[in-house]
Amino acid sequence: MIWTAFLLGFLGSFHCLGMCGPIALAVSSSDKQKAVMKKVWYNLGRTGTYAILGLFAGTIGLGLELAGFQQWVSIGLGVLIILFAFMYKKSERALAKGGAYQLVAKVKNALGYWLKKGGSKAFFMTGLVNGFLPCGMVYIALLGSMAMAGPVEGAIYMVSFGMGTIPLLLALMLSGNLFNADWRIRLFRLMPYFAIFIGLLFVIRGLGLGIHFLSPALEVFDPSNGIPASMTICK
Repeated sequence: MIWTAFLLGFLGSFHCLGMCGPIALAVSSSDKQKAVMKKVWYNLGRTGTYAILGLFAGTIGLGLELAGFQQWVSIGLGVLIILFAFMYKKSERALAKGGAYQLVAKVKNALGYWLKKGGSKAFFMTGLVNGFLPCGMVYIALLGSMAMAGPVEGAIYMVSFGMGTIPLLLALMLSGNLFNADWRIRLFRLMPYFAIFIGLLFVIRGLGLGIHFLSPALEVFDPSNGIPASMTICK
């Protein structure tokens, strides 16, 4: 399922071109070689934040698994991803205008602070802070990382998502212009359908159909009699 995170990040990066493009373009330097490294540091910082968020999401998923709810969690998260696929823009606006408004304002202030500082560390911190901005694509990826049911697995899932967003953003940062508005709109329209595909994969895995890789069944230890019992896990 890790490959789905990379593709989700890649398609979601068309959304990033509009949302985070101005911030990405602000990461510059008169020295071209240094400019490339600063852009790399920025993207690594952003991916680092995703990894931290995935660590917490995967830990929550692990707790639900240990409580015996993993099968239903996989199905439930799959359904949420499908619903979220066409609601991510509304979620961003709701979070930005809702109770998290002050938090978002602090994040933006921190972005301005680090952008003015300059240097590799500053651009890494810019990316790190940027990762906390409201983003529907990140929310969908976090739901997927929660279904990984493990802190390490969740972090790896989100790192894959972050790596998927880097190619287009890095190309934009180096060229200053990539796709025109019409192409971005056309390609971005694919995003909800791919998110639905990912949601369906999690639902199918949760059903435990016994299909290897697609919907596997996992034998777990039953403490009542010491005999393995079959259940579905999403890893």
